[in-house]
Amino acid sequence: MYKERSRNIRKTWLLFTAFFVLVIGIGWIFGFLYDSPIILYIAVIFSVVMSFISYWYSDKIVLRMTRAKPVEKRDNPELYNIVENLVITAGLPMPKLYFVDEAAPNAFATGRDPKHAVVAVTRGLMERLNRSELEGVIAHELSHIGNRDMLVSTVAVVLVGFIAILSDMFMRSLFWGAMFGGRNRNGGGHAVFMLIGIAFAVLAPISAALVQLAISRKRELLADASGVLLTRYPEGLANALVKISSDPTPMRAAQNATAHLWLDDPFKGKKKTSWLHKLFMTHPPVEDRVKALIKMSI
Repeated sequence: MYKERSRNIRKTWLLFTAFFVLVIGIGWIFGFLYDSPIILYIAVIFSVVMSFISYWYSDKIVLRMTRAKPVEKRDNPELYNIVENLVITAGLPMPKLYFVDEAAPNAFATGRDPKHAVVAVTRGLMERLNRSELEGVIAHELSHIGNRDMLVSTVAVVLVGFIAILSDMFMRSLFWGAMFGGRNRNGGGHAVFMLIGIAFAVLAPISAALVQLAISRKRELLADASGVLLTRYPEGLANALVKISSDPTPMRAAQNATAHLWLDDPFKGKKKTSWLHKLFMTHPPVEDRVKALIKMSI
C-alpha cells in the first residue's frame, strides 16, 4: 500500500514535469514569433490572477454550484463522529461539513487549505452506505485535503489556461496577419517556426488538457491509497465505490466544471472503457480503483 502511494506521487510529479516542459516549449516558440513579449506576460498574469481568485474562493463557488447546505452535529451525529475520528488519525483540523440533497450517492472535498476545507456528502451516500463504507469515503476526501489536491488541481488549471490563451492569441494574430513582426528575420527559418507554432497552437491545448486529466486521475488513486492508511480497511472504500458507481440515479447537481471533485464521476450512463475514452476521464475506471484497493495489504 505504501509503495502504491509513493508510485502515484512520483507519477504525478512526472506529469507536472511534462506539463512545464510543454509550457516552456510553447512559450519559447510563440516568443520567437512575436516581436513583443509583453503580450505573453499579460497572458500569464491574467491566467494566474483568474486562477488565484478561483482557488481562493473555490469552496464558496463549488458549494453554490452544487447547492450544498451546512450540516450541524445535531442533524447528523453519525457523520460528525466518523469525520472527527478520522481527522484525529490524519492530524487535520475539522472541516466544515455540508449536505447535498441528491438521491445519488457521492461526496466531494474542496477548500484552499486544510484550515478552510469542506467535505460534502449527498443524501444518497448516507442512505445507501454502511459505516465502514462511509469511513472509506470520508477518509478518501480527507486525503484530498491532506494531499493539497486543490492546490495541485489549481496549478494544473493555471497551466492549461495559460496554454489555451497563448494558442488563441497565436491563431487570432495569424488570422489577422498581425503576427509578422519577424519579417526582418530569415524568411525560410521564420516560416518553419510559424508552421511549428501552428502545430503547437492546435495540439498544445489538447495535450495540456489530457495531462491535466491524467493528473486528476493520479490524484484520485493517491487519495484512495492515502485514505486506506487512515481506515486500515481497503474493502470499505472498495465496496463503497462499487455501490456508488452501480447506482443508476442521475445527479441533478452534476456539472462538467465540478465533475473532477466528486468521489466518482457524477455523470451516470457514460461508463466506457475504451483506451480513447479513458484519456478524457476525470476519474480512473472504478474497476481499476477497486482492483488496486483489493491488492493493498496493511
